[in-house]
Amino acid sequence: MNMWILEADTPGADTLKDAIRFKDKVWNWFTDADMWADVLFAGLRILVIFLLTRVIIKIVSNIIDRSLERKTGGRLLSNTRRFTTVGELMKNVVTVICNFVMIMLVLSEFHFDLAPLLAGAGVLGLAVGFGAQSLVKDVITGFFIILEDQFAVGDVIQTGTYKGTVELIGLRTTRLLSTTGEVFIIPNGLITNVTNYSLSNALAVVDVPVKMERSLEATLGLIGEALKGIEERNSNVLAYPNVLGIQSMSTSEYVIRIAASCLPNAKEVAERQIQNDIKQALEKLSSLEQAQAAQAEEEARLKAEEEAKAEIDLAKTENEQEVSDTPDTGSRRQIAATQEGKKGEG
Repeated sequence: MNMWILEADTPGADTLKDAIRFKDKVWNWFTDADMWADVLFAGLRILVIFLLTRVIIKIVSNIIDRSLERKTGGRLLSNTRRFTTVGELMKNVVTVICNFVMIMLVLSEFHFDLAPLLAGAGVLGLAVGFGAQSLVKDVITGFFIILEDQFAVGDVIQTGTYKGTVELIGLRTTRLLSTTGEVFIIPNGLITNVTNYSLSNALAVVDVPVKMERSLEATLGLIGEALKGIEERNSNVLAYPNVLGIQSMSTSEYVIRIAASCLPNAKEVAERQIQNDIKQALEKLSSLEQAQAAQAEEEARLKAEEEAKAEIDLAKTENEQEVSDTPDTGSRRQIAATQEGKKGEG
């Protein structure tokens, strides 16, 4: 029957022949043991590649975590966060690389030609690299800032004309908060030179101008007495300040320099504390001098009043004496006149 149909020269015979051939091909494809064996082995290889990729990613992630645990042992929280950021970045890089290799191997199992794909990926990567040079530079610089522990969140740094407290360290940008409230967002690629004020102890330096009339020995004694116990009043000052002596001098005043070791980023606070203590001591000395001057003035006033009173009493005494002497003189004159009259009668 089939042979008759195939040999028959009818208008629909060709279509029927094509359908029969397609059915035979499909049947042969489904019944091809070698093909199914190849598919099975390819599927097994793909499964092995996938599982092996997951295992490699897991092993590398555990190695990174253990390394970071050893690095962060005994470190501050900010440094721990920094190493955590580096660890997450490294794990992400490993994951991307392993997945890319896995995809290439899977495509090779499906008999794809990988050479054009790799060439296209290289050209695309080159184009992205040229088009995003600043972004790549920012990311690489941010990675090394975090890895090399150049500064941490909470540190006070200065880079270029920007100075402030570090609020955030990212792979692309760093955010600073200035003392006056401005927020600076700086691309990491622009951070070339960094001054970190929070890594070591600072030195507070205060210059105190003193009038030339004041004694140097008395001034040094006053400053030394004023700064006693400053470590207890302000925990930022680590040790008793060192009074260095005269820093400069002019015809009207001389300047005493004082230096004190203090905590990192506490220089201004320590200087204000030193200035406040010295100012309070000078105010007490000034009040004492004013009290002494007022007391001396009062004593002088009382003495002047006593002298004036004594002079008044003396003047009164002299007047009274003159008044008392005046009647005696008149009596004497009257007696003398009487005696002269008697002599003229005789």
